[in-house]
Amino acid sequence: MRKLKLFFSYYKPYKGLFWFDMIAAALSSVLSIIFPSLTRELLKTWIPDKNWDMMIQCFGIMLAIYVAQMILNYIRIRWGHYLGVYVENDMRRDCFNHLQTLSFGYYDRTKTGHLMSRITNDLFQIAEVAHHCPEDFLISVATIIGAYIVMFNYSVPLALVSLIPFPIMVFWGVYVGGKQKATFREVRKSIADVNANVENSIQGIREVKSFTSEKVQSKLFDKTNTDLKERRRHQYSVMALYQAGIGFFRNIYYFCTVVGGAILIYRGVIQAYDLVAFILFVSVVLNPIDRLINFVEQLNQGMAAFDRFVEIMDIKPDINDREGAGKLEVTNGDIKYSDVSFSYDSKDGEVIGHLSFDIKGGTKVALVGESGAGKSTTASLLPRFYEIDSGSITIDGQDIRDVTQKSLRDNIGFVQQDVFLFDASIRDNLRYGKEDATEEEMLQALERANLGEFIRSLPDGIDTQVGEHGTRLSGGQKQRISIARVFLKNPPILIFDEATSSLDSESEKLIQEAFDRLSVGRTSIVIAHRLTTVKDADEIIVLEKGRVVEKGSHKELLAREGRYAGLYRYNLE
Repeated sequence: MRKLKLFFSYYKPYKGLFWFDMIAAALSSVLSIIFPSLTRELLKTWIPDKNWDMMIQCFGIMLAIYVAQMILNYIRIRWGHYLGVYVENDMRRDCFNHLQTLSFGYYDRTKTGHLMSRITNDLFQIAEVAHHCPEDFLISVATIIGAYIVMFNYSVPLALVSLIPFPIMVFWGVYVGGKQKATFREVRKSIADVNANVENSIQGIREVKSFTSEKVQSKLFDKTNTDLKERRRHQYSVMALYQAGIGFFRNIYYFCTVVGGAILIYRGVIQAYDLVAFILFVSVVLNPIDRLINFVEQLNQGMAAFDRFVEIMDIKPDINDREGAGKLEVTNGDIKYSDVSFSYDSKDGEVIGHLSFDIKGGTKVALVGESGAGKSTTASLLPRFYEIDSGSITIDGQDIRDVTQKSLRDNIGFVQQDVFLFDASIRDNLRYGKEDATEEEMLQALERANLGEFIRSLPDGIDTQVGEHGTRLSGGQKQRISIARVFLKNPPILIFDEATSSLDSESEKLIQEAFDRLSVGRTSIVIAHRLTTVKDADEIIVLEKGRVVEKGSHKELLAREGRYAGLYRYNLE
């Protein structure tokens, strides 16, 4: 019931269009019933009476019915599809906006291809249901009921005989049609798996080719593709059984009507013109039955897709603003981690355990340690990309859970190791730092990020397209564009996550200069892979298995000959 209520809520903004479509469908149904009645009257009265004037009028009315039906069908098809498009658009908007609210944890667990399938293919199926199902149901029910009212008025015995196949068809539709829904759901899942496989392979095409793993990828794809093939085969087996059975019962409709009518004429109960009218009425009734076949098929597909839509919409964000959450006000930029513990999954154990340290505002602090020590996780907890399990993190004494996520993240600039650039121009990518930035501000930010000379060398300047994931730029250029974005954002707190670990020394130098320029007067957290880049940090915090094992300046830690000194010497080798 809740799902149906949600589904029909999407019609609410388009009530006028919905009823316009329904009225057109209802009028079309009424007109289809009139034609057999006119034919019966023509055979019964006007032809035997040789009433030419009434015959001409009858022919004119029949032609007018066809013209009116053409106009009504145009209205129904055009505006009905508009209705479906509008509903699909609103659902896709709501689905996309909801996805934006979900936390990193959800995306860590979910394949992108599955989401793409749900937001495109599934919603198209729902749009078809939104348009066709109410319309087809109304046309079918109105036509069948209207036709049988007239048929019972003409001949109760023949109307009863023609109804014999009807309950059998209903049973067949419910029994076999019910099986279709399960097959449609399985096929949708397989399509999502294929999409995910293709997307994964395309995104990693450079790795595939560099490791000559084309055959491996083909085998992986064949597995999901074969699974889709088998599920499609099963789907069409059920569909064939369903439609073949319905087709047989449609023919039985004619058989029962003709046989029953012939016997009743033989016994003198009805006249031949009654049988002709009933045969025409059967044709009128069978068209709605065809619609009901499509209705059941589309409804099964559409509701399976809608179930998947609801599944996404029912997912609650892992991280929410608390009731009464205020706006973060950064004054000094002091950061405090107090007995913080965190795990990505309770089954996997803690990644961060009872972590405590302070960062004084305006200072540069480095987090160092071996891979898997929890450096990036520790930094990701500050902007609440993930929610801590226990303890607290404060900025200038304000618990980050007591302020809005927007105000928190507005005050934090993040430069990541794997920079993501959108498939757009440099200008468009910079606007993520400041949406209303002027060209002068953008050029200044690029200059401060050591990209000014490079931008001036490009024919299209900041309007140069970067390609998908920034493939037309080098790693160092992408990193500096990321820094330029943060210059535009101008936050009081910075997080620099191993952003130079995979770059050459020249690019590293340019990025280091840009970051040093950016970090002036700001609280900076640097996650370091190359320890030589953090020698000038005000404090270095050494992490091991999510815990602080050492902290101090570069000189102090070297003098202790502890864990940091060992890591530093290893870095120099």
